[in-house]
Amino acid sequence: MVRLPLTPEQIEAGRRLGALLRRARGDRDPAEVARAAGVSPETLRKIETGRLPSPGFGTVVRLAEALGVPVQDLAAEWRGSDVPMEAAG
Repeated sequence: MVRLPLTPEQIEAGRRLGALLRRARGDRDPAEVARAAGVSPETLRKIETGRLPSPGFGTVVRLAEALGVPVQDLAAEWRGSDVPMEAAG
């Protein structure tokens, strides 16, 4: 199956998500956070820098748990909105 190229909007959403994860990580060691989330440090680095703009859902959930960030906050950042999904519906 051929994967379609990401749209500019999807790439920008990935950058927003990466920036939020980077802010949430703060001074914590990236390798420590990656290990806690069950991903490689390189994967975390790619997500944080926007080089991996569409990580898998499970990866996002594990990173949210490792960083103590509600998944809803990550979803709102990805959408470019501070409005929770329930209110946006």
